[in-house]
Amino acid sequence: MECILNATEEKLNALESAIADLQAYQTEVKKLEAYYTSADWKKDFALDEAGKLPAGLKRGVLSEDGVYHALERNRELLALIGEER
Repeated sequence: MECILNATEEKLNALESAIADLQAYQTEVKKLEAYYTSADWKKDFALDEAGKLPAGLKRGVLSEDGVYHALERNRELLALIGEER
């Protein structure tokens, strides 16, 4: 039982830390959401579609589904911890 108690405390501490990190990171998530819904994102997406961005450039942020799903997961997790936006 001592091992279970210790493991429980470790997991709870890790979860509390992860929740605090997620809460503190919301300013950055809001920046991502603002970019994703902006004319800048549409312009960057069009440049990518036209093949005008460098070949080696990471472009995950130009993936419509990738950004949408990340923002949705963020909303779902905030709701789970009682902090709906």
